[in-house]
Amino acid sequence: TKSGTSRSVFISFRYPMFPHDQKSLGRDWTTPWENLQRCCWNRHISSCMRWPGHYSRAPYPYFSSRHFSLHWRPPCLFESRTPFQYHNWRPDSLSHTSLIHLSSYIMNSEGDEPSSKRRKHQGTIQRHWEYICNHSKDKTKILEDKNVDSTCEDSDTKFDFSVMSYNILSQDLLEDNSHLYRHCRRPVLHWSFRFPNILKEIKHFDADVLCLQEVQEDHYGAEIRPSLESLGYHCEYKMRTGRKPDGCAICFKHSKFSLLSVNPVEFYRRDVPLLDRDNVGLVLLLQPKLPSAASPVICVANTHLLYNPRRGDIKLTQLAMLLAEISSVAHQKDGSFCPIVMCGDFNSVPGSPLYSFIKEGKLNYEGLAIGKVSGQEQSSRGQRILSIPIWPPNLGISQNCVYEVQQLPKVEKTDSDLTETELDKTEVLVTAEKLSSHLQHHFSLSSVYSHYFPDTGIPEVTTCHSRSAITVDYIFYSAAKEDVAGQPGAEVALVGGLKLLARLSLLTEQDLWTVNGLPNENNSSDHLPLLAKFRLEL
Repeated sequence: TKSGTSRSVFISFRYPMFPHDQKSLGRDWTTPWENLQRCCWNRHISSCMRWPGHYSRAPYPYFSSRHFSLHWRPPCLFESRTPFQYHNWRPDSLSHTSLIHLSSYIMNSEGDEPSSKRRKHQGTIQRHWEYICNHSKDKTKILEDKNVDSTCEDSDTKFDFSVMSYNILSQDLLEDNSHLYRHCRRPVLHWSFRFPNILKEIKHFDADVLCLQEVQEDHYGAEIRPSLESLGYHCEYKMRTGRKPDGCAICFKHSKFSLLSVNPVEFYRRDVPLLDRDNVGLVLLLQPKLPSAASPVICVANTHLLYNPRRGDIKLTQLAMLLAEISSVAHQKDGSFCPIVMCGDFNSVPGSPLYSFIKEGKLNYEGLAIGKVSGQEQSSRGQRILSIPIWPPNLGISQNCVYEVQQLPKVEKTDSDLTETELDKTEVLVTAEKLSSHLQHHFSLSSVYSHYFPDTGIPEVTTCHSRSAITVDYIFYSAAKEDVAGQPGAEVALVGGLKLLARLSLLTEQDLWTVNGLPNENNSSDHLPLLAKFRLEL
């Protein structure tokens, strides 16, 4: 178990692991890493290394085999060959960038948790509001003040609202992937324990808009929707199209918004072999309840993209379908787009091509391996390159991520009147357009979170379980013009645009393991809720 502040690591073993004759080395001794790895080979330690002190762009870096000192400080050395319950050792000489986590995954019984991640601490995760102060176009200051009133205010010139994005962990998916939760005590994994905690979080943060993922259908109908409606929310839900009985929900406060349209998006397409997965999205058009007659509208989108790290082609196509629906819903009569908030579990890490495409509005995917799209895997060995184009023409979505309009050509000449040369030229033009490897979208989207702590460079994480701790959840929004000056796509016309006022702070992997990772006694999903406060200038 790792402490949130300590630079040392305590590791517990239940059975003797080192050769018996090493007891003659005395209390303080050193051994090369290779010796430790050999001794622990059958304990699966070498496959469970984490490096939380320093991160590259890779989402889940592994320790390399290097020599370092291990100072052994057991209560007593191996005086007999009988198993002992605990021996603690610490690598005191490791640098601050070399914290490791070892996991033996040895259990006494089916219900026991791994000894190296056994709960050592009871407590709650400490998160605070970070207030964003834009002093100029070039400088943004983050203020941390736990005493500042966090309520949103409305007036004749502004409309403030808050948005939460939260993957609440479907119970069926939890049970189907129980290997991800070996570190948890079994009682905290029961839905009867988890749902009250999740509802308590939602009540506490009291967001005006909720974007929830992994909402299980039976739980939604029996408990989630009635509970949220009793809190003043109107709920819309879209279940996945396949056998998995979960989906996405968008819920909003009656007191803040009126519903203008509901637009579900199904990523499964029977006529497109590429799109054989059952993920979905949901897009709502909301109107703030304001005294003024001509109130603006806000487009809110929620999705949960495919997990499979090696199917970046499907992920990008699903994203393009969602963006096309958003474009259709948010498009206004004057050609501009209303403010947009896009939330969800995108199963992609910061800095990945998919993430960059969302933020920058463009992506040249020529030569890109399908496993590199989401950044979840470091190696692209044996992976094929994305085809050009990624999706077939019959999907009906252009490379600009908008629905293609079937326009009938002007009847000046019939096909029979075209010469063979003219026909050849037409085919060449169509082929050249279809073979473009450049994707674009017309929104100017920013991320609520910066994904790295500025003082240390350590990544923020939004999900943490036995296998990984990374960021895959996001709140993207169409920023006000002064917030996106100089960014790609800033020239896109926006009505108003949104100003980020505050965000609920995220945590590091090391922070989360001080409370035994996720889920735990107080946080009942393997994801953290994301929360932001926005202002719409009227």
